[in-house]
Amino acid sequence: MNNGKLYICPTPIGNLEDITLRTLRILGEVDLIACEDTRHSLKLLNHYEIKKPLTSYHEHNVKEKGPELIQKLIDGKNIAIITDAGMPGISDPGEDIIRLAIEEGIDVVGLPGPSASITALVVSGISTDKFAFEGFLPSKKRDRIKALEELINERRTIIFYESPHRIKDTLEDMLDKLGNRNIAIVRELTKIHEEIYRGDFQGALSKFSDIQVKGEFVIIVEGNKIVEKVEVNIEEELIKHIESGMSKKDAIKRVVDEHKIPKNLVYAESLKLR
Repeated sequence: MNNGKLYICPTPIGNLEDITLRTLRILGEVDLIACEDTRHSLKLLNHYEIKKPLTSYHEHNVKEKGPELIQKLIDGKNIAIITDAGMPGISDPGEDIIRLAIEEGIDVVGLPGPSASITALVVSGISTDKFAFEGFLPSKKRDRIKALEELINERRTIIFYESPHRIKDTLEDMLDKLGNRNIAIVRELTKIHEEIYRGDFQGALSKFSDIQVKGEFVIIVEGNKIVEKVEVNIEEELIKHIESGMSKKDAIKRVVDEHKIPKNLVYAESLKLR
C-alpha cells in the first residue's frame, strides 16, 4: 500500500471568499482534515458544503496526535491540515506534522493561499525588498526585551505578530529598544473592521493605548537605516571610555553625545562587550 499525502491548505484570514478553488477541491477529496479548532473550521466547511471527518490538531495535543496522523498517512489516508486562519506551519504546530511526514518519506503538498504576514507587509508601505519574519515575541518582558535587543541592527523590514492584550507593552518595548521608527500596524485583515495604521511607534502608542481593541495584530517595522551612516567604530569608542575609568552606562552616554548616534544603536554594541 502506498502512503497517503499530507496537504497543507491555507484558509481565509478573515473574508471567507479568500480561498482558492484548488484548496476547496482538496478539502473535498481528502480522507481527513486536521484543524486547530473543529468548531471554527466547521463554519468554513459548512459554508462551502464540504462534508469530511475532522480531527483536532493543536499546540496542546501535538505530541500525541502527530504520530497518530502519521500512521494514518502511512496506512494510505490522504490528510489536509488547516489552521484557524492563514497558512499552516506559520506560528502554529503545522510545522511539526510537516517535519514528521518528511522524515517518514510521506509526500507533503503545499498549496498557495492567504498569509497575514505577507498581506500586511505589501499594504504597509514599508520596503518589501528584504524582510525578516519574527512572529510572536516572548510574553515575558525580560525575554521580549532580549529578543528586541538582538534585532536593533537588523536592516531588513521586520514582521511581528501580537495579541490585543499585549500590544501596548510590546509597542512600548519596541520604541525603547528600536527607536521611533516608521511602522505599520494591521488589524482584522480582510474583515469588515480591517484597520491599517501607518506612522511611527509614538503615534501607534497614542492610538492604541487608551482603547480596547480586538483581533490579532501584524506589526511591520522598518529596518535600521542608521547603521550605514555611522562612520565611527562604536565598539572602540566604548572600550576607550571604559578603560579610562567610566562605567559602561556613562561610556554609552558619552559616545551618544559625542557622535550624535542613536542610543539604541550604541547600546546594542555595548552588549558585545564583557
